[in-house]
Amino acid sequence: MSKDVTILAIESSCDETAAAVVRNGREVLSNVIHSQIDLHTLYGGVVPEIASRQHIEKINQVVEKALVDASLSLQDVDAVAVTYGPGLVGALLVGVSAAKAIAYGADKPLLGIHHIEGHISANYIENPDLKPPFHCLVVSGGHTHLVHVKDYGEYEILGRTRDDAAGEAFDKVARAIGLGYPGGPKIDKLSYEGNPQAIAFPRAKFEDSVYDFSFSGLKSAVLNYLNSCEMKGETVVPADVAASFQQAVIDVLVGHSMEALKRCGGTRLAIAGGVASNKHLREAMEAACRERGIAFYHPSPILCTDNAAMIGAAAYYEFIKGVRSGYDLNAVPGLRLGER
Repeated sequence: MSKDVTILAIESSCDETAAAVVRNGREVLSNVIHSQIDLHTLYGGVVPEIASRQHIEKINQVVEKALVDASLSLQDVDAVAVTYGPGLVGALLVGVSAAKAIAYGADKPLLGIHHIEGHISANYIENPDLKPPFHCLVVSGGHTHLVHVKDYGEYEILGRTRDDAAGEAFDKVARAIGLGYPGGPKIDKLSYEGNPQAIAFPRAKFEDSVYDFSFSGLKSAVLNYLNSCEMKGETVVPADVAASFQQAVIDVLVGHSMEALKRCGGTRLAIAGGVASNKHLREAMEAACRERGIAFYHPSPILCTDNAAMIGAAAYYEFIKGVRSGYDLNAVPGLRLGER
Protein backbone atom coordinates (compact mmCIF):
# COMPACT_ATOMS: atom_id res chain seq x y z
CA MET A 1 0.00 0.00 0.00
CA SER A 2 1.70 3.20 -1.18
CA LYS A 3 -0.58 5.69 0.60
CA ASP A 4 0.28 6.52 4.20
CA VAL A 5 -2.17 5.08 6.70
CA THR A 6 -2.76 7.11 9.86
CA ILE A 7 -4.64 5.51 12.73
CA LEU A 8 -6.11 7.00 15.91
CA ALA A 9 -5.77 4.32 18.58
CA ILE A 10 -7.37 4.00 22.02
CA GLU A 11 -6.33 1.76 24.95
CA SER A 12 -8.25 1.40 28.24
CA SER A 13 -7.95 -2.26 29.21
CA CYS A 14 -6.78 -1.73 32.80
CA ASP A 15 -5.61 1.41 34.61
CA GLU A 16 -4.12 3.56 31.84
CA THR A 17 -6.32 5.77 29.70
CA ALA A 18 -4.38 6.20 26.46
CA ALA A 19 -4.69 7.51 22.93
CA ALA A 20 -2.14 7.73 20.13
CA VAL A 21 -1.81 8.56 16.47
CA VAL A 22 0.37 6.11 14.52
CA ARG A 23 1.37 6.25 10.86
CA ASN A 24 2.08 3.09 8.86
CA GLY A 25 2.36 0.96 11.99
CA ARG A 26 5.84 2.22 12.84
CA GLU A 27 5.82 6.00 13.19
CA VAL A 28 4.29 7.42 16.38
CA LEU A 29 2.95 10.94 15.83
CA SER A 30 1.60 11.20 19.38
CA ASN A 31 1.27 8.94 22.41
CA VAL A 32 -0.76 10.20 25.36
CA ILE A 33 -1.10 8.17 28.57
CA HIS A 34 -3.01 9.06 31.71
CA SER A 35 -1.87 6.68 34.45
CA GLN A 36 -3.99 5.83 37.50
CA ILE A 37 -1.13 4.23 39.46
CA ASP A 38 -1.10 6.85 42.24
CA LEU A 39 -4.83 6.38 42.81
CA HIS A 40 -4.74 2.57 42.90
CA THR A 41 -1.62 2.52 45.09
CA LEU A 42 -3.87 3.70 47.94
CA TYR A 43 -5.72 0.35 47.69
CA GLY A 44 -2.73 -1.90 47.03
CA GLY A 45 -3.87 -2.81 43.52
CA VAL A 46 -6.23 -1.93 40.69
CA VAL A 47 -9.86 -1.40 41.76
CA PRO A 48 -11.97 -2.11 38.62
CA GLU A 49 -14.83 0.26 39.48
CA ILE A 50 -12.45 3.16 40.15
CA ALA A 51 -10.52 2.38 36.97
CA SER A 52 -13.71 2.52 34.89
CA ARG A 53 -14.77 5.86 36.38
CA GLN A 54 -11.33 7.35 35.73
CA HIS A 55 -11.46 6.18 32.11
CA ILE A 56 -14.82 7.92 31.65
CA GLU A 57 -13.37 11.15 33.02
CA LYS A 58 -10.18 11.08 30.92
CA ILE A 59 -11.00 9.32 27.63
CA ASN A 60 -12.07 12.43 25.69
CA GLN A 61 -9.14 14.43 27.05
CA VAL A 62 -6.47 11.94 25.94
CA VAL A 63 -8.06 11.54 22.48
CA GLU A 64 -8.17 15.29 21.95
CA LYS A 65 -4.58 15.72 23.15
CA ALA A 66 -3.36 12.88 20.89
CA LEU A 67 -4.82 14.64 17.86
CA VAL A 68 -3.44 18.03 18.92
CA ASP A 69 0.03 16.59 19.57
CA ALA A 70 -0.03 14.98 16.12
CA SER A 71 -1.22 18.28 14.56
CA LEU A 72 -4.12 16.43 12.94
CA SER A 73 -7.90 16.50 12.98
CA LEU A 74 -10.24 13.53 13.01
CA GLN A 75 -10.76 13.95 9.28
CA ASP A 76 -7.01 13.40 8.74
CA VAL A 77 -6.99 9.88 10.18
CA ASP A 78 -7.86 6.81 8.13
CA ALA A 79 -9.29 4.63 10.90
CA VAL A 80 -10.03 4.38 14.62
CA ALA A 81 -8.62 1.39 16.53
CA VAL A 82 -9.36 0.27 20.08
CA THR A 83 -8.46 -2.52 22.50
CA TYR A 84 -11.52 -4.74 22.95
CA GLY A 85 -9.92 -7.51 25.02
CA PRO A 86 -8.59 -8.98 27.17
CA GLY A 87 -8.82 -6.78 30.26
CA LEU A 88 -11.25 -5.45 32.85
CA VAL A 89 -14.71 -5.45 31.31
CA GLY A 90 -15.77 -2.04 32.59
CA ALA A 91 -12.49 -0.43 31.56
CA LEU A 92 -12.62 -2.00 28.10
CA LEU A 93 -16.20 -0.85 27.57
CA VAL A 94 -15.23 2.80 28.06
CA GLY A 95 -12.62 2.62 25.30
CA VAL A 96 -14.78 0.56 22.96
CA SER A 97 -17.77 2.88 23.40
CA ALA A 98 -15.65 5.97 22.77
CA ALA A 99 -14.00 4.45 19.68
CA LYS A 100 -17.35 3.43 18.19
CA ALA A 101 -18.78 6.89 18.76
CA ILE A 102 -15.74 8.60 17.23
CA ALA A 103 -15.63 6.26 14.23
CA TYR A 104 -19.35 6.66 13.60
CA GLY A 105 -19.32 10.43 14.01
CA ALA A 106 -16.29 10.89 11.75
CA ASP A 107 -17.38 8.19 9.28
CA LYS A 108 -14.12 6.26 9.72
CA PRO A 109 -13.46 2.50 9.72
CA LEU A 110 -13.37 0.85 13.16
CA LEU A 111 -10.85 -1.83 14.18
CA GLY A 112 -11.01 -3.90 17.38
CA ILE A 113 -7.51 -4.92 18.47
CA HIS A 114 -6.28 -7.63 20.81
CA HIS A 115 -4.36 -6.19 23.78
CA ILE A 116 -1.58 -8.82 23.69
CA GLU A 117 -1.22 -8.38 19.94
CA GLY A 118 -0.65 -4.73 20.73
CA HIS A 119 2.14 -5.54 23.19
CA ILE A 120 3.88 -7.72 20.60
CA SER A 121 3.48 -5.01 17.95
CA ALA A 122 5.15 -2.42 20.21
CA ASN A 123 8.41 -3.97 19.02
CA TYR A 124 7.75 -2.78 15.46
CA ILE A 125 7.78 0.88 16.48
CA GLU A 126 11.45 1.11 17.47
CA ASN A 127 12.84 -1.79 15.46
CA PRO A 128 12.33 -0.99 11.75
CA ASP A 129 14.17 -4.18 10.73
CA LEU A 130 11.90 -6.48 12.77
CA LYS A 131 9.43 -8.45 10.67
CA PRO A 132 7.80 -11.86 11.21
CA PRO A 133 8.60 -14.62 11.72
CA PHE A 134 10.15 -14.30 15.19
CA HIS A 135 9.51 -15.46 18.75
CA CYS A 136 8.13 -13.19 21.47
CA LEU A 137 7.95 -13.51 25.25
CA VAL A 138 4.96 -11.55 26.56
CA VAL A 139 5.22 -10.85 30.29
CA SER A 140 2.74 -8.60 32.07
CA GLY A 141 0.52 -8.37 35.12
CA GLY A 142 -2.14 -10.56 33.55
CA HIS A 143 -0.29 -12.64 30.96
CA THR A 144 2.83 -14.74 30.46
CA HIS A 145 2.96 -16.14 26.91
CA LEU A 146 5.73 -17.56 24.76
CA VAL A 147 4.58 -16.92 21.20
CA HIS A 148 5.76 -17.79 17.71
CA VAL A 149 4.84 -14.78 15.57
CA LYS A 150 4.38 -16.45 12.18
CA ASP A 151 3.17 -13.35 10.36
CA TYR A 152 1.47 -10.06 11.13
CA GLY A 153 -1.64 -11.06 13.07
CA GLU A 154 -0.80 -14.79 12.96
CA TYR A 155 0.36 -16.39 16.20
CA GLU A 156 1.11 -19.79 17.67
CA ILE A 157 1.19 -19.91 21.46
CA LEU A 158 4.00 -22.27 22.48
CA GLY A 159 3.57 -21.84 26.22
CA ARG A 160 1.55 -19.90 28.77
CA THR A 161 1.29 -19.64 32.53
CA ARG A 162 -0.84 -22.26 34.23
CA ASP A 163 -1.60 -20.04 37.22
CA ASP A 164 -0.19 -16.63 38.16
CA ALA A 165 1.26 -14.37 35.50
CA ALA A 166 4.79 -13.13 36.19
CA GLY A 167 3.64 -9.58 36.91
CA GLU A 168 0.93 -10.85 39.24
CA ALA A 169 3.57 -12.80 41.21
CA PHE A 170 5.74 -9.68 41.44
CA ASP A 171 2.83 -7.70 42.90
CA LYS A 172 1.96 -10.38 45.47
CA VAL A 173 5.54 -10.86 46.63
CA ALA A 174 6.10 -7.09 46.81
CA ARG A 175 3.04 -6.78 49.03
CA ALA A 176 4.30 -9.61 51.27
CA ILE A 177 7.67 -7.93 51.91
CA GLY A 178 6.10 -4.53 52.47
CA LEU A 179 6.97 -2.77 49.22
CA GLY A 180 3.41 -2.00 48.14
CA TYR A 181 2.01 -1.47 44.63
CA PRO A 182 3.09 -1.62 41.83
CA GLY A 183 5.35 -4.50 42.77
CA GLY A 184 7.43 -5.05 39.63
CA PRO A 185 9.40 -1.78 39.54
CA LYS A 186 9.90 -1.80 43.32
CA ILE A 187 11.27 -5.35 43.40
CA ASP A 188 13.50 -4.61 40.41
CA LYS A 189 14.97 -1.55 42.18
CA LEU A 190 15.42 -3.26 45.56
CA SER A 191 17.06 -6.29 43.95
CA TYR A 192 20.18 -4.25 43.20
CA GLU A 193 20.80 -4.16 46.96
CA GLY A 194 20.28 -7.90 47.50
CA ASN A 195 21.96 -11.23 46.80
CA PRO A 196 20.07 -13.21 44.12
CA GLN A 197 21.65 -16.43 45.42
CA ALA A 198 20.77 -15.82 49.09
CA ILE A 199 17.62 -17.97 49.14
CA ALA A 200 16.98 -21.09 47.05
CA PHE A 201 13.50 -20.57 45.63
CA PRO A 202 12.03 -23.16 43.20
CA ARG A 203 11.91 -23.00 39.37
CA ALA A 204 8.83 -24.77 38.04
CA LYS A 205 9.03 -27.12 35.03
CA PHE A 206 6.46 -29.34 33.34
CA GLU A 207 7.38 -32.59 31.64
CA ASP A 208 4.28 -32.56 29.44
CA SER A 209 4.79 -28.98 28.20
CA VAL A 210 8.31 -27.62 28.48
CA TYR A 211 7.27 -24.09 27.49
CA ASP A 212 4.51 -23.60 30.09
CA PHE A 213 5.08 -21.39 33.12
CA SER A 214 3.98 -21.52 36.75
CA PHE A 215 4.68 -18.86 39.35
CA SER A 216 2.15 -19.80 42.04
CA GLY A 217 4.52 -22.28 43.69
CA LEU A 218 7.33 -19.73 43.70
CA LYS A 219 5.03 -17.13 45.29
CA SER A 220 4.00 -19.68 47.94
CA ALA A 221 7.66 -20.53 48.59
CA VAL A 222 8.38 -16.86 49.29
CA LEU A 223 5.41 -16.60 51.67
CA ASN A 224 6.46 -19.83 53.44
CA TYR A 225 10.00 -18.48 53.83
CA LEU A 226 8.72 -15.25 55.36
CA ASN A 227 6.39 -17.14 57.74
CA SER A 228 9.19 -19.53 58.73
CA CYS A 229 11.53 -16.65 59.53
CA GLU A 230 8.84 -15.00 61.63
CA MET A 231 8.14 -18.18 63.62
CA LYS A 232 11.86 -18.81 64.22
CA GLY A 233 12.56 -15.19 65.08
CA GLU A 234 15.04 -14.92 62.21
CA THR A 235 15.80 -11.62 60.49
CA VAL A 236 14.39 -11.16 57.00
CA VAL A 237 16.47 -9.16 54.53
CA PRO A 238 13.89 -7.80 52.07
CA ALA A 239 16.52 -7.05 49.42
CA ASP A 240 17.70 -10.67 49.46
CA VAL A 241 14.13 -11.95 49.23
CA ALA A 242 13.40 -9.61 46.32
CA ALA A 243 16.62 -10.48 44.49
CA SER A 244 16.25 -14.24 44.99
CA PHE A 245 12.60 -14.23 43.96
CA GLN A 246 13.30 -12.11 40.88
CA GLN A 247 16.21 -14.33 39.86
CA ALA A 248 13.97 -17.39 40.02
CA VAL A 249 11.43 -15.69 37.73
CA ILE A 250 14.13 -14.54 35.31
CA ASP A 251 15.78 -17.96 35.17
CA VAL A 252 12.48 -19.53 34.09
CA LEU A 253 11.61 -16.82 31.56
CA VAL A 254 15.05 -16.87 29.97
CA GLY A 255 15.37 -20.65 30.13
CA HIS A 256 12.02 -21.33 28.45
CA SER A 257 12.70 -18.74 25.76
CA MET A 258 16.11 -20.15 24.92
CA GLU A 259 14.73 -23.71 24.84
CA ALA A 260 11.99 -22.64 22.42
CA LEU A 261 14.48 -20.96 20.09
CA LYS A 262 16.74 -24.00 20.21
CA ARG A 263 13.98 -26.49 19.42
CA CYS A 264 12.29 -24.32 16.80
CA GLY A 265 15.48 -23.08 15.17
CA GLY A 266 14.56 -19.46 15.92
CA THR A 267 17.11 -16.70 15.46
CA ARG A 268 15.15 -13.66 16.70
CA LEU A 269 13.53 -13.00 20.06
CA ALA A 270 11.44 -10.04 21.21
CA ILE A 271 10.00 -9.34 24.65
CA ALA A 272 6.85 -7.35 25.41
CA GLY A 273 4.51 -6.39 28.23
CA GLY A 274 4.95 -4.46 31.47
CA VAL A 275 7.47 -6.88 33.00
CA ALA A 276 9.60 -6.52 29.84
CA SER A 277 10.70 -3.15 31.28
CA ASN A 278 12.41 -5.00 34.17
CA LYS A 279 16.11 -4.11 33.90
CA HIS A 280 17.37 -7.40 35.31
CA LEU A 281 15.23 -9.40 32.87
CA ARG A 282 16.37 -7.32 29.88
CA GLU A 283 20.02 -7.70 30.85
CA ALA A 284 19.71 -11.46 31.40
CA MET A 285 17.80 -12.01 28.15
CA GLU A 286 20.22 -9.87 26.16
CA ALA A 287 23.20 -11.79 27.56
CA ALA A 288 21.58 -15.16 26.79
CA CYS A 289 20.76 -14.08 23.23
CA ARG A 290 24.25 -12.67 22.65
CA GLU A 291 25.82 -15.93 23.82
CA ARG A 292 23.74 -17.90 21.31
CA GLY A 293 23.95 -15.47 18.40
CA ILE A 294 20.25 -14.57 18.62
CA ALA A 295 18.98 -11.11 17.65
CA PHE A 296 17.23 -9.53 20.64
CA TYR A 297 14.48 -6.88 20.42
CA HIS A 298 12.61 -4.95 23.09
CA PRO A 299 10.51 -1.78 23.26
CA SER A 300 11.40 1.23 25.39
CA PRO A 301 9.90 1.02 28.92
CA ILE A 302 7.12 3.51 28.01
CA LEU A 303 6.02 1.15 25.21
CA CYS A 304 6.18 -1.92 27.49
CA THR A 305 3.46 -0.69 29.82
CA ASP A 306 -0.08 -0.26 28.49
CA ASN A 307 -0.22 2.43 25.80
CA ALA A 308 -2.17 3.22 22.64
CA ALA A 309 0.79 3.47 20.25
CA MET A 310 1.14 -0.32 20.36
CA ILE A 311 -2.55 -0.66 19.48
CA GLY A 312 -2.05 1.66 16.51
CA ALA A 313 0.93 -0.41 15.37
CA ALA A 314 -1.08 -3.66 15.49
CA ALA A 315 -4.08 -1.98 13.84
CA TYR A 316 -2.09 -0.92 10.77
CA TYR A 317 -1.42 -4.51 9.74
CA GLU A 318 -5.08 -5.41 10.24
CA PHE A 319 -6.16 -2.36 8.25
CA ILE A 320 -4.03 -3.13 5.19
CA LYS A 321 -5.39 -6.71 5.21
CA GLY A 322 -8.90 -5.29 4.93
CA VAL A 323 -10.01 -6.24 8.44
CA ARG A 324 -12.83 -4.06 9.82
CA SER A 325 -15.05 -4.22 12.89
CA GLY A 326 -18.76 -3.46 13.02
CA TYR A 327 -20.53 -1.10 15.38
CA ASP A 328 -21.62 -4.17 17.33
CA LEU A 329 -18.02 -4.53 18.58
CA ASN A 330 -18.10 -5.41 22.27
CA ALA A 331 -15.62 -5.83 25.10
CA VAL A 332 -14.32 -9.40 25.50
CA PRO A 333 -12.48 -9.53 28.87
CA GLY A 334 -11.24 -13.11 28.42
CA LEU A 335 -10.20 -12.83 24.77
CA ARG A 336 -7.40 -15.25 23.85
CA LEU A 337 -4.55 -14.40 21.52
CA GLY A 338 -5.47 -15.42 17.96
CA GLU A 339 -9.22 -15.23 18.59
CA ARG A 340 -11.46 -12.80 16.69
